[in-house]
Amino acid sequence: MTKQIITTPNGERMIVLSEAEYERLVDRLEDAEDIATIRRFEQKLAAGEEEMIPAEYVYRILDGENPVAVWREYRGLTAKALAEAVGITQAYLSQIETGKRDGTVGTMKKIAEALKVTIDDLV
Repeated sequence: MTKQIITTPNGERMIVLSEAEYERLVDRLEDAEDIATIRRFEQKLAAGEEEMIPAEYVYRILDGENPVAVWREYRGLTAKALAEAVGITQAYLSQIETGKRDGTVGTMKKIAEALKVTIDDLV
């Protein structure tokens, strides 16, 4: 790496390098940050604080399917079982899953707890 050290009028030392060398440094920094993020995720995964789900379910949510329904199916729950666990009617859960009604914050929190996800995963 070729560099030039200059001193500003106020005495601050600065390093000047080519744009290409600067870009290489930025790329290496971004790679290091990506690696650190992956390692943090792996640690959380090993500790049971994160989970991996099959791409099929992720794509369903990304394609606009209701997250409550997708997570419920991923967890292997029937609508009846989830409704009972949350303390709501199956009809109300169905309306939430089809988008005919919005669940209250309290209801969505209960659904998230029952599905072992965060409320952010559902809204």
